[in-house]
Amino acid sequence: MENRAHAFAAGLFILLLGAAAIMSVKWFSRDSLSYNHYFLVSTGGAVSGLNPEASVRYRGVIVGKVEEIYFDKENIRNIIVKIAVNQQVPLPGNIYAQLASQGITGLTYIELNDDVTETGSSFLQDEAHIPLRSSLIKTLADSLEEILKNSNAAIKQISSLLNDKNQEHIGNILNHLEQAVQNYDKLTGQLQKGLQGLPLLADEFTATFKQTRQVMENTGQILQKLNQQQGLVDNLTQGSLEMTRTLAGLNETGLAITQSARKLDQLLNLLENHPQSLVFGKPPATPGPGEPGFSPPQPEK
Repeated sequence: MENRAHAFAAGLFILLLGAAAIMSVKWFSRDSLSYNHYFLVSTGGAVSGLNPEASVRYRGVIVGKVEEIYFDKENIRNIIVKIAVNQQVPLPGNIYAQLASQGITGLTYIELNDDVTETGSSFLQDEAHIPLRSSLIKTLADSLEEILKNSNAAIKQISSLLNDKNQEHIGNILNHLEQAVQNYDKLTGQLQKGLQGLPLLADEFTATFKQTRQVMENTGQILQKLNQQQGLVDNLTQGSLEMTRTLAGLNETGLAITQSARKLDQLLNLLENHPQSLVFGKPPATPGPGEPGFSPPQPEK
């Protein structure tokens, strides 16, 4: 009977001691702080390494913790991270969140920052939404991945461009370019020789120009003298007028001589046909048709 009493007392003591230990743990782990809850929205990104109870820091100071991580029911590509932040820490309206790595463990925490260029913004209300931006390492990794993709595409294009046929074309182009450079060197040498002869050519051109100018001045003086009164041109003009008058007189004399020759020819014909006209004078003219004494010619038999 006594053994049962001792066993019952020992069991009761153990139960009371366990209950006291549990109450002590709850007492010491009790959080007396009040929190505001906010929702971080990750649009299309990942939250690798982030777990519930991860710390939330604002400018490097721990101000809260992560309470819950779940997918957005309206858009499965969005991830919602619910955080609790001490009410004593007001968050500005231009605040944003980023994932930060915690050492080499691979675990991450939430880093809150605000845009210092924007001033005078209001403070966030409880259960407000905060954008979750990509971290610097994530941005660099994405940029590096994009650069690698573009580099691979460029390498493929260069490889397709530098095939055997195009390499042959490029070789021909380089050969032609080399020949063009050689021809350019030759042309440069010839041009230098030509430039050396330019002063002599310029002197000859100057002398020729001076001679031409002198000839033009002499020609001008000669033309001026010719145009003067009683000059060569004036004398030639007067001679031309006199020659014109002489030719007109000769023309009239020729006409008179022609008429006299015709009359003399008629006289000779008359003497040849009627020699007696030299003694008896010119015979009367034969009457024409309609005149008295006209007789028509008789037809020959």
